[in-house]
This record gives sequence, structure tokens and C-alpha cells, in this order.
Amino acid sequence: MSVAETTMAGPTTAHTFPVPPAIAPERMLSPGQWGMVSFLVSEAALFSTLIVTYIFYLGRDVVGPTPAEALRLPLVLCTTACLLSSSATIHRAEKTLRQGSQFRFLQWWTATIALGAVFLGGTAFEWRDLIERHLTIGRNLFGTTYYTLVGLHAFHVTAGVLVMLIVLGLAIRRQVGAANHAAVGMVSWYWHFVDGVWVVVFTVVYLIGR
Repeated sequence: MSVAETTMAGPTTAHTFPVPPAIAPERMLSPGQWGMVSFLVSEAALFSTLIVTYIFYLGRDVVGPTPAEALRLPLVLCTTACLLSSSATIHRAEKTLRQGSQFRFLQWWTATIALGAVFLGGTAFEWRDLIERHLTIGRNLFGTTYYTLVGLHAFHVTAGVLVMLIVLGLAIRRQVGAANHAAVGMVSWYWHFVDGVWVVVFTVVYLIGR
């Protein structure tokens, strides 16, 4: 009996092999996102240096005012609450943009800008009060390190608000949507970073430093 006849005469056994899962495309950061990550890492190093410097010189002054005499916690608690709330609103804005809701994106984005502006207004009011009580950047070591650290953070908040205003203008003109949400995501990364830095600065300056 030939091989062909044996194959036809006998029962055939089908061997099934498991189908390998589909290979999902690897998610990689875009060049712009890598650039933002590198920028934030360098900024984290800068803030870390200033925070360590502030701690090192804390309590070394021979003239006042001291942190306990100058800093007022209630105002800063209010501005801190505004800034931390802005992390939630910008997250909601980014999420609604990905979902395609342009109107809700504009609402949450505008709320984020407003909260950032309130934080800056509170910082300006606090500085005015400190200057009236003779705490200037050249008054003592505390004044120098305080204005340098808090001022640098306020500068970053100001830059973030300005960028978000530009994005808001583009969104109103229908030039920002779900198709190009990656740029909005990078602005969100920056804003979350600024908020995270403030948590550390607030803890060191207004809680531990007093």
C-alpha cells in the first residue's frame, strides 16, 4: 500500500497549534516628550540645589526678621490649596480633550489658568507684606535664600500660566484638539512638576523652617 493510500485509508489527525498573540506596538516617548523629560530633570536638580542651600543657611542669621517672625501661614495655605487644585483641573482638561470634548476642555483649562493666577497674586501680596516688614532679598541670609527659592518657583508658575494662555488662544481658534493632544500633555507634565516642587518648597520653608 502506498503512502497516499495509507493516508486516505486511515483517519486523519488534525494538529492545532496556539495562535501567538498579536504584537502590540511599543509605546515610546516622542522626541518632544524626551526633551520635556530632560528639561524637568535639569529643573529638579536646580531646585534641589536651592532647597539644600536654604536648609544649610537656615538659622544662621544674626539679624532678623526670622522665618517665624516674617512668614504667615494662613495666606500661603490658601494659595497652596489653589495651586494643588490646579493639578486636578489640568488633568481633567487633558482627559476631556482626549475624549474630544472641546468645550469642557476650555472650561477646565481656563480654571487651571485662574488658579495659577490666584497663586501668583497671593505670592505678590505676601512679598509686599514681607517688604513692608523689612524682609528684603539683601536683609539677611533668610531673605536671600527665601526670595531666590520662592521667586524661582513663582517664575516657573508665571511661565506655565503664559504657555497655558497661548494654548487657550489656540484652542479657542480650534487649533487644539484630540488629534494633537500630545502638546497639551507636555504642558500638563510641566504643571504637575511645578506643583510637586511647591509641595517640597512649602514643607521646607513654611513648615520645617519655621
